[in-house]
Amino acid sequence: MVIDVVSLTMRATRSPQRTDNQAMAVNRDKPDRWKVDIAQSVDMYNDWFLEFAPDAYRRTRVQTTSDVEAALKATANLTGIGVALLRANPGVLPTLRMATCPPLAADRLVGLAGVRPNLVKVMEKDKKLPSRMSQQEADMALGRIAAVIQKMADPDILVWLERRNAPSGQEQYRAATIIADRLCGAVANPIIRNAQEGRQLAAIEAWLKEEGYAHLSAGERKSYDNMPPGTFSFRMNVPAEQEGTARQVNIPIDAVIMPKTSRLGDFPLLIEAKSAGDFTNVKKRRKEEAAKMSLLRHTYGEDVRYALFLCGYFDSGYLGYEAAEGIDWVWEHRIGDLKELGL
Repeated sequence: MVIDVVSLTMRATRSPQRTDNQAMAVNRDKPDRWKVDIAQSVDMYNDWFLEFAPDAYRRTRVQTTSDVEAALKATANLTGIGVALLRANPGVLPTLRMATCPPLAADRLVGLAGVRPNLVKVMEKDKKLPSRMSQQEADMALGRIAAVIQKMADPDILVWLERRNAPSGQEQYRAATIIADRLCGAVANPIIRNAQEGRQLAAIEAWLKEEGYAHLSAGERKSYDNMPPGTFSFRMNVPAEQEGTARQVNIPIDAVIMPKTSRLGDFPLLIEAKSAGDFTNVKKRRKEEAAKMSLLRHTYGEDVRYALFLCGYFDSGYLGYEAAEGIDWVWEHRIGDLKELGL
């Protein structure tokens, strides 16, 4: 997305459409009903999880199995793990980690091989080697990684390694499914969270369309502050300026909605879709929204419109923290409360 710096500067000096932040309070100022809402939200999440989460996991597992099979073929069924293989196929590292006994977490591999954490991170995330690492340094590190994988390769999965001949098709597929299960198990929470987020955005879209709003596709939208009244879009970046610096950052927002009563150029309503499958996880994540709100307020003023769309395990501690930061929310089980945000 191209950032209009002039527009950004102008918007930083004037507040968004609303001037009374208390007027948009929907749930943050009503602690007397939090307990009931928490229970209903937990029930809604659990009902969804039991019905749809296993299917989401299975679909991911099928794709992951296919990816692992491709990795096995690219690495000659893991028979030639060495510097050349890792340099040519850095993206196979997660598969290799899950093919050991026991499976290795990324940070454990870093410790055993004595390599830089950034090397493993870039290989797994970007499927390449760090651009600033010299070939000599990279080759030495890759050699140490290969040595660890070779030493710890799981003979119960890679049964062909000890007998030193090619695996049968059935053996290769069986190994791929086991490794895929391990990979999916390591990222089970993100799989479920992504599926839930997609469902939440679909719920928001259905509600908005029923209220007469039009969805702007990626090809139709221009920028967050140039949306026609009565439109919305998903997964947009909103630029903000870091306090004390002139540095600009993009804040990813799940849903950006321009109310029907807005004028062209008004600041939209920003909504973050949040789900959680346990109460412990939200304690780790509650500062994320506060950090975004701080950046938005610094750039656009105290009355910036930013709210959460919640489903799942959000306890009173989480809600109280967000309320203290001036962040409001709408529960998915009472989605009609979106109207109280000016929609």
